[in-house]
Amino acid sequence: MTEKRIVITEFGTYAYPDPCKNIFSRFFSYFKGVEVTDNALVNVYPVGEDYYACTETNFITRINPDTLETIKQVDLCKYVSVNGATAHPHIENDGTVYNIGNCFGKNFALAYNIIRIPPLQADKEDPMNKSEVVVQFPCSDRFKPSYVHSFGLTPNYIVFVETPVKINLLKFLSSWSLWGANYMDCFESNETMGVWLHVAEKKKGRLLNLKYRTSAFNLFHHINTYEDNGFLIVDLCTWKGFEFVYNYLYLANLRANWDEVKRQAEKAPQPEARRYVLPLSINKADTGKNLVTLPYTTATATLRSDETIWLEPEVIFSGPRHAFEFPQINYRKYGGKPYTYTYGLGLNHFVPDRLCKLNVKTKETWVWQEPDAYPSEPIFVSHPDALEEDDGVVLSIVISPGAGPKPAFLLILNAKDMSEVARAEVEVNIPVTFHGLFKRA
Repeated sequence: MTEKRIVITEFGTYAYPDPCKNIFSRFFSYFKGVEVTDNALVNVYPVGEDYYACTETNFITRINPDTLETIKQVDLCKYVSVNGATAHPHIENDGTVYNIGNCFGKNFALAYNIIRIPPLQADKEDPMNKSEVVVQFPCSDRFKPSYVHSFGLTPNYIVFVETPVKINLLKFLSSWSLWGANYMDCFESNETMGVWLHVAEKKKGRLLNLKYRTSAFNLFHHINTYEDNGFLIVDLCTWKGFEFVYNYLYLANLRANWDEVKRQAEKAPQPEARRYVLPLSINKADTGKNLVTLPYTTATATLRSDETIWLEPEVIFSGPRHAFEFPQINYRKYGGKPYTYTYGLGLNHFVPDRLCKLNVKTKETWVWQEPDAYPSEPIFVSHPDALEEDDGVVLSIVISPGAGPKPAFLLILNAKDMSEVARAEVEVNIPVTFHGLFKRA
């Protein structure tokens, strides 16, 4: 506000050049590193006894969970080798945090590091000081890392899905400093690579020498990942087509013409919730055969002569013009384990206009919807004395920004049948939210 211009490049906007700097001074500032956003607007997660707001950079912001005041900004680069990290870490019941971020490996080759932050110990030392890299996944392209939004974790394995949505690193570094491009302008698609799935042993930090491949899709959120009789079951919210995802990101940053976005959505293939099954034991004698023997899924995994394992999914949700996204489960009890229910946001032409519950076994669905009401990600809160997986409530922030706007409210639904339990209205403007956290007092 003081400079009367945008001074830091964001995801969908770029900083206007400092009029006091010429092209040469901007060029030399490139070598000092890129100044990135401090806008930690995507998610909140705990580390030890502290809470951090985050986006998808190496900076996370410690906050006071009672007053929401900022305490300090933390640079993950000072603790562990990552150049950025996702806003979707896995938090184990003992407080251990796992996350993934890209980094420069040997000879400036790109890679993806899984980092581990231990729970608070008896010495009360900041867990950040004990952060470590657990395992490193290789990158399929030396100068073009894939966009990474989430990953899968089970008690024994880590699953990384490498998609064809790429970030042109050379363009990113040069354009950001010299030509005023933004983050989105550096996206490109390499659909011919398809999708590569990488698996590592969690405790040993050892990559499995198995080449899982499937046709191209794009990915934001894992629903859940679990182990079953020598297989890994990986449930994902997938998007077909790079342009479909790009338009969604465009809309999220309010840069697109709404009518044009809807026209593009009508032409694009529809997103799906999919189940992939990865066999953990391979016998070359089974070349050409489907290796999946689980009775409850139609997903297949075929061993090819080049030793790749070609995966075909089972579709567990697909609706005309509707996407199932922002998935949440009873994470504390069923994260990384066999489960039945997931809750998600229903997107109609990218517009979040409903809340959905999905039975991933029977594909039965339940829906909450209200005219001119736009909910946020559903947060599942288990009943303290729950006997069943879906004993609890679902929380969502709902806004009505149209003509004659209604108050925003916190919606509370019965998690079993998605019926309304209560709502709490507030007479303030609330923006559309991404993700959140329920914290017991």
